Amino acid sequence: MNPLAVVTGGTKGIGKAIVEKFAAEGFDIATCSRNQEDLVALRADLTSQFPEIKIYVAPVDMSKKEEVKEFGDLINSLPQGVEVLVNNTGRFIPGFIHEEEEGVLEEMIETNLYSTYHLCRAIAPEMKLRKKGHIFNICSTASITAYTNGGSYAISKFAQLGLTKVLREEMKEHQVKVTAVMPGATFTASWDGVDIPEERFMKAQDVADTVWSAYQLSPCTVLEEVIIRPQLGDLG
Repeated sequence: MNPLAVVTGGTKGIGKAIVEKFAAEGFDIATCSRNQEDLVALRADLTSQFPEIKIYVAPVDMSKKEEVKEFGDLINSLPQGVEVLVNNTGRFIPGFIHEEEEGVLEEMIETNLYSTYHLCRAIAPEMKLRKKGHIFNICSTASITAYTNGGSYAISKFAQLGLTKVLREEMKEHQVKVTAVMPGATFTASWDGVDIPEERFMKAQDVADTVWSAYQLSPCTVLEEVIIRPQLGDLG
């Protein structure tokens, strides 16, 4: 039976690159997205490239607690335990705390923080019982650096890093690894419409390769936090 990797937000950007990397390495894949058509296309593409693996997809709005819990139940119903969980779902709305629209903070917290919290609660207990597994939370350089126009997004990403640190302390005695991945500006749909050369950004594949490299470390070692930036520095 193939090992299982669960990646949220796996149809685009960093999430898709991570899905493709683990699929190429022989992992069964479970992923979700809000867009059913994107999920169908992803499953067809992966099935064509990697016929030896299983692909599980589900339409999920990760900002909604009940849908996250239902996705967790689906994952726990699969025949094998989760080897790797990548909490990648996220949304970026730029703005200033004192100027952004009412409700932006709640939206950022629900999407970028609560989704990670609820899915970890669904999946980590089974990892704990097996004393095996690796959780990656895709945070951001905005998790460690305050900057103007970051607004509620930065608040949510600081909180997500805090969650990751706490989870690391809880899980380490149970042999479950927890890693915070903090990418800088990566060429994804979040930057659509921006007049910046593509070569100024990191590639999503580089983030996926970093996650894979961290997973490959021996059982006695964990990469707790990794910061990845464009060679010329972050944007913003």
